[in-house]
Amino acid sequence: MTGRLHVQRLSLARLAPDLKSTEPLIESPNLAPRQPVSAFRLEQGRLTHTPLFWGLTPPWLKVLDHAPHCARAETLSKRAMFHEAFSARRCVIPVSGFYVWKPQARSKQPFLVTQVNRAPLLLGALWCRYHTTLTTFADSTALISVPANACLSPLTDRLPVIIPPEALTQWLDPSTDLSSLTPLLIPAPLELLGAFPVSKHVNNPAYQSPSCAHPTGPMLRWTVSQEP
Repeated sequence: MTGRLHVQRLSLARLAPDLKSTEPLIESPNLAPRQPVSAFRLEQGRLTHTPLFWGLTPPWLKVLDHAPHCARAETLSKRAMFHEAFSARRCVIPVSGFYVWKPQARSKQPFLVTQVNRAPLLLGALWCRYHTTLTTFADSTALISVPANACLSPLTDRLPVIIPPEALTQWLDPSTDLSSLTPLLIPAPLELLGAFPVSKHVNNPAYQSPSCAHPTGPMLRWTVSQEP
């Protein structure tokens, strides 16, 4: 399960040419849950990006530490906590990569997952609104996870769902029929993502050096020779 994001040097104009917001993107080489994260949403038909608290906090949630930062795609229609948000309040989190941890005998090795060509990724997510007063509110989000594909399954069993740029409007539009979104809730194409090991310094969320993304070994990626 993804617990950290890498958000660095992203071009908003390249990611979303129709974006109407001028608010700066929240960037971090090691962004952890319980922090604000920038998200793309449709607001009154306009594509905007705004900061959301990373950890879904519906009004009835009593303990902030219990706010989930990921929601399994398989449970979106089964858990009330996720169903309403998925039906009408979907968003995407733009990132340059995200971290996963490969279990090992005595420790876990962190890997940074990126698009093979290092282009930005749009991670599918949902959001909710918690009114603190009649006029003030807090918005929060959770990533949606799907099973890892065959290439990256040796590292982790779950990965965030990747929303193709051409499906962005369909995904964000609250009027979209949910049945048409099911084909998007699938593992990433084998050739899309790669992952390389990075320093265990990223285990500490306070570590915010650009060196978080420096490879300490070769990239794991799908090759033609692996095709069945």
